[in-house]
Amino acid sequence: MNTQEAKIVLEAALLTAEQPLAVSQLRKLFPEELDDETVRVLLEDLRRDWAGRGVELVPLASGWRFQSTTAMTPYLDRLHPEKPPKYSRAILETLAIVAYRQPVTRGDIEEIRGVSVSSPVIKTLEERGWIEAIGHREAPGRPALFATTPAFLDDFGLRSLQELPPIGVDSDTGAAKPELPLSGAGITAASASAAPADAPVLQTDLIDAIPATEALTETNSSL
Repeated sequence: MNTQEAKIVLEAALLTAEQPLAVSQLRKLFPEELDDETVRVLLEDLRRDWAGRGVELVPLASGWRFQSTTAMTPYLDRLHPEKPPKYSRAILETLAIVAYRQPVTRGDIEEIRGVSVSSPVIKTLEERGWIEAIGHREAPGRPALFATTPAFLDDFGLRSLQELPPIGVDSDTGAAKPELPLSGAGITAASASAAPADAPVLQTDLIDAIPATEALTETNSSL
């Protein structure tokens, strides 16, 4: 099988897949043994083949997938006029805190936000597949430690936590402003005080309220 034929096979698999496909999965497409680096080279070549079109091949945390480009969103939205899912500011702020300060306990989140975090907020994020309990802190009560998941990275178009937008600083207050690319996940903020429906990011001034007691957890990429 030559390079062009191999790319056609990869293209067919990726275009028909419901979820991102990792390099280890894509290797199974070929009867002969291809190493990871060879598959990655083919994927990058295929990615260039699709450059400048309405669909692009992108690497994510859990694998590679084809998706429409941002430029196509206004046109595709005409086929799906329904509103994207809306989440409360409490949910989005909690998600931002977990993303930038993970692993964190519910108590950490409450200390940063200055208000209690209800169980439905945590449950919603867990059911959406964006956060999960990864262990317990060695402290009284052994509270659960929460971190983001590979699904969070995929939905927000990230390959790793290192690709999170940098925390900016509000020029008026000097407070940190973490930003999550909400439009990449196809969601909007629900409350009037939250970002408008067409805003691409969520900004809060909460993340610098406590120091990061644990190092940022890097999600291993399967690419």
